[in-house]
Amino acid sequence: MSEKGEVDLTGAKLNTGVWLVKVPKYLATQWAKAPGRGEVGKIRIGKNQGKAEVSFTLNEDLTQIDCAGGKSVSAPREHPFTMQTVDKGQTLAVFTETSSDKIALEGVVVQKAECRPAASENYMKLKRIQIEESSKPVRLSQQLDKAVTNNYKPVANHAYNREYDKKKKEEGKRARADKQQVLDMLFSAFEKHQFYNIKDLVDITKQPVNYLKEILHDIGIYNVKGTHKNTWELRPEYRHYQGDEKMDE
Repeated sequence: MSEKGEVDLTGAKLNTGVWLVKVPKYLATQWAKAPGRGEVGKIRIGKNQGKAEVSFTLNEDLTQIDCAGGKSVSAPREHPFTMQTVDKGQTLAVFTETSSDKIALEGVVVQKAECRPAASENYMKLKRIQIEESSKPVRLSQQLDKAVTNNYKPVANHAYNREYDKKKKEEGKRARADKQQVLDMLFSAFEKHQFYNIKDLVDITKQPVNYLKEILHDIGIYNVKGTHKNTWELRPEYRHYQGDEKMDE
């Protein structure tokens, strides 16, 4: 910033109005890959029963997302906007900083919105990969002062295997499975039906109740009243039901 703290207020004189739009992290990452900061997509603005309908379509050449482990997935292209009003008495403005460290007012925020991905198979695949990555344990490296000289012999049955077998006998079919396997079973079930009680989900996954509830709290909502009282359903960002391509609000 300049020493005198000068601000270019040309934007204020022109009464320039700007939109403040919240976008998913993956979408901002894909925009940054646009060659030469060129076009990243198209925005459509229309009206339905007097209300504005706005949506963003990502350019097809920016849809490929490379994930860890050599995995890749196509990002959703369609992103409808959820329009929001600017709070009364609140003034939001957008400023930029030039290469000469001068601050310029670009405009005052006249509209807020949230850009959400439309529910699709591509979006569900992206969410599953993100859940896999977040579920991986943090690996640590340790520097050794001297070489390891212990001689290791093969073990017919490791202690943890014996412990697992013992636990499996005690709990019958309720031994804990890998978290990702349970998530896959839950997502598959919720693609068929929107609501489940905990007993049905236990029968489907064959998991201990407490362990299953821990996982459900990460991806689901428990209904405590209404028509579907005492049932679980997926959070809005994870929903994708058969024959339903619209995101639940």
